[in-house]
Parts: sequence; structure tokens; C-alpha cells
Amino acid sequence: MLAKIVAELGPWSWWVAGLVLLAAELIVPGFFLVWIGLAALIVGALSLLFWDSPFWVWELQAILFALLAIATTFAGRRLTLHNATTDEPFLNQRGASLVGRTATLHEPIREGRGRIRLDDTLWQVMGPDLPVGTQVKVVSSNGRDLTVEPV
Repeated sequence: MLAKIVAELGPWSWWVAGLVLLAAELIVPGFFLVWIGLAALIVGALSLLFWDSPFWVWELQAILFALLAIATTFAGRRLTLHNATTDEPFLNQRGASLVGRTATLHEPIREGRGRIRLDDTLWQVMGPDLPVGTQVKVVSSNGRDLTVEPV
């Protein structure tokens, strides 16, 4: 059935495949099928030029499509990753966003462990033993543990 559709559509079969992949991009999560759809459209454009040429066999078209799909995927990934700057670099790294802030010890640091209150959250801290009420500065973050030193 697929061979019949390709035979009837001729070079337009690649255009149809490309448009189907681009439409599937709207349904499937991620930003991946657009690059494969673009590769199919490129092969479709080449098919319009070379359809009646003896060298333009389906094997060559399939190999070219596979190579173009890989190339456009890598190029698209590189393009989208370089434009991934944000005005909120610590959006999902709350602990890292606290580095440099100062706070008062809510619980004393004993045996290297204690707690501080920053905004509305109690954070576990590591550092030298200090009494309650000491002003400390957050110097690093490791997951949910903060390392502090006295100010």
C-alpha cells in the first residue's frame, strides 16, 4: 500500500511525509520531529529536481533522508542550545541562588550541622560550631545542604 502511495505521489511523497512529521511535532512533546520533517522536505525538494534522473532511486533517497535527518537534528540542537540564555539562571536551583546571602542561625551548629531561616524556609547548614543568633554567610550549596561561615 505504501509503495502504491509513493508511486502515485511521486516526488510529492517526501513533501507529504515532511508535513506529517511537522504536524506530529504539534502533538508529540519535545522539539525533535521538526528537524526530521525538515530533512524530508529537503529530500522532497531534491526529488522535484531529480525525479526522472536514473540515479535518483529510492535507496539513494532513503540514505540521503537518514543523513539529512541526523545532520538537521544536530544542527537544530546546536542552534537551540546556543539560544538558551535566560534571565533566571537559578530558576530550578534554589540552593545555588542563596549563595552570598547572610542569615541568622535559627538552631546552633553542633558537630558541623545546624539550621538557618531564609525567607520562609528552614535550611540545613554545615559549618563550624556556632551558637544560635550568629550571623552567617552562605558560601556554597550542595543540593539542599548549604555551607556557611561566620560573617
